[in-house]
Amino acid sequence: MARSRALSEYTEAEDKSMRLGFLLIAAGLLSLLGLGCCWLRPALQERGGGGSANCTVLAVRQLGERFACTFSCGAACRGTARYPCLQVLVRTSRSAAPALLHEDERQLRTNPKCSYIPPCARDDQENSENVTYKQKYWKEKVGSQPFTCYFNQHLRPDDVMLKRTHDETVLLHCFLWPLVTFLVGVLIVVLTICAKSLAIRAEAIKKKKH
Repeated sequence: MARSRALSEYTEAEDKSMRLGFLLIAAGLLSLLGLGCCWLRPALQERGGGGSANCTVLAVRQLGERFACTFSCGAACRGTARYPCLQVLVRTSRSAAPALLHEDERQLRTNPKCSYIPPCARDDQENSENVTYKQKYWKEKVGSQPFTCYFNQHLRPDDVMLKRTHDETVLLHCFLWPLVTFLVGVLIVVLTICAKSLAIRAEAIKKKKH
């Protein structure tokens, strides 16, 4: 009675392990598929026609135009403020034509006319001060010193980015964690099958001895 109960508990644990393994395998495959569509494709598009270059600041200026941004002052408190448009024009080592610098691809999509979007504050004056500080940074601290920038001749030939949105670290994580999940699931299934096989062999040896 006790022996059959033990065998029953072992079978239940084995089934749970198999279900967990197959669940991890499915989760890993679905994650690879989902992240591949959401991250890998735009990353390859961003990197496919582009590369890195040395940039040098040509001009730093504020336009008279102001743009709206949305600030949050609590769970149910939101409002709209405005900030001046800062443009940083640079020359790249790949082309003599001036290009407009942007923080990254996300900022470029949000406001393609400006080089910097400040953290949206409730006070317009605070937004203006943040933009002025960034303007002084590019004029005084960077000046004529060359720095690395990124471009994409196919998508945005007249714009360059200070940093990439999809860098090597993001691409690594897109594959690393789903792959680890998939391999852990495979390992659980394999170990469960091996344990079952050893248990069957051990039971067969015991029957032969008796």
